[in-house]
Amino acid sequence: MKRILFTTVSLGVLGLMSPALGADLPMKAPVAVSPIYDWTGFYVGAYGGGGFGNHNLHNALGNLGFANYTINYDSTGAIGGGELGYNVQSGNIVVGVEADGFWSGIKGSDLNQFNNGTLPIFAIDQTKLKDGGSFRARAGIAIDRLLLFFDGGWALGDLDHTNTVPGVGVDHFTVSRSGLAAGGGIAYAITDNLIGKFEYRYYDFGRFVRSNPTTGVLPYTVDSTYSVVTLGLDYKFNWGGPVLAKY
Repeated sequence: MKRILFTTVSLGVLGLMSPALGADLPMKAPVAVSPIYDWTGFYVGAYGGGGFGNHNLHNALGNLGFANYTINYDSTGAIGGGELGYNVQSGNIVVGVEADGFWSGIKGSDLNQFNNGTLPIFAIDQTKLKDGGSFRARAGIAIDRLLLFFDGGWALGDLDHTNTVPGVGVDHFTVSRSGLAAGGGIAYAITDNLIGKFEYRYYDFGRFVRSNPTTGVLPYTVDSTYSVVTLGLDYKFNWGGPVLAKY
């Protein structure tokens, strides 16, 4: 009888102590769910920077030594423009499209080579990239507010060219050329709407043919490529809510 009574009292005491003991146990904090940046959406922006062009001219006099051109010269200058595009994000993969238009002051000639007497022909050539644009597909990897991306597509450029043979004639014209645009860069969401970016882009406008130049100037072709580096600022329209990180 005493054993039964002792057991009953002990169980009762333990029952009374259980809530107090439970209150002393540490509570597990809820897992935080933090928002991450969502790259999905439309954006518009502007950019500016500088560029470098390379030009290979071919005419009936043939190639220069083992080179695949008659003469070669470079061009440099500033470039600036505007853009608009749309991105879609799935996980950390971002894909999209972008179109842009630009003004350019990239120009150059072989005048120094001519003055130094190192040109194989008695002519002065100058090329200027006046303006253009491109339409490109984009793909990249997002790390929250940081985006690493590559792009490629179609480009259009207006090139102004002058071929001068001193004492003989001047051939001047502007031609529109289409070709390839490809590049990549880094973008960072400074705020939910403002995105800054650094970008490199390569343009290949192929070859334009001048088969009937001014009298006294030999027929010729010019191949032109450009490399440009720009800084830009985009405004993204946020029409949805933030993406929540899942743990």
